Amino acid sequence: MITGHAFIATSLDGFIARSDGDIAWLLERDNPDEDHGYDAFIADIDIILMGRGTFDKMQTVRPWVYSRPVVVMSSTMTESDLPDDLVEKVRVANNTPEEAMHMLEIEGHRKVYVDGGLLIQSFIRAGLITEMVITSVPVLLGEGRRLFGKVAADISLRHEGTKSFPSGLVQSHYRIKA
Repeated sequence: MITGHAFIATSLDGFIARSDGDIAWLLERDNPDEDHGYDAFIADIDIILMGRGTFDKMQTVRPWVYSRPVVVMSSTMTESDLPDDLVEKVRVANNTPEEAMHMLEIEGHRKVYVDGGLLIQSFIRAGLITEMVITSVPVLLGEGRRLFGKVAADISLRHEGTKSFPSGLVQSHYRIKA
């Protein structure tokens, strides 16, 4: 059975980026001496589904930071929009969350990292996220792009654990109750 997983950071007031998409506030707090669990998380992932906004932010980073294949979910982007050096590492799909997961399951994938605020929101609304690791960064932005959006009904979570780090980051692991 295929499952969707989120691993993301937010400001303490729940924003994943400033209104203009800027994430410098997050990158400034990156401490290479702290292990926030990303490497262990990604080691167990088969493929990454990434939103267009996240891809637009990350596509210029070299070396390419993703060790897993990436599918960019977009209704406006095509394969011809990909940088030449990413053609073998990234593909583009215009699917609903349900269609995307079905496609990936047919391809043999089992654990999918869903990355990007709007994409995570759409997968949560579709009931396709199984677990979330959310790292709170000790900064208040006041406004910006929220991690969570509107949902039709309450979504119950089971708290799996919380860790704090010397830098002040606090990371919580949740499972979505079925």
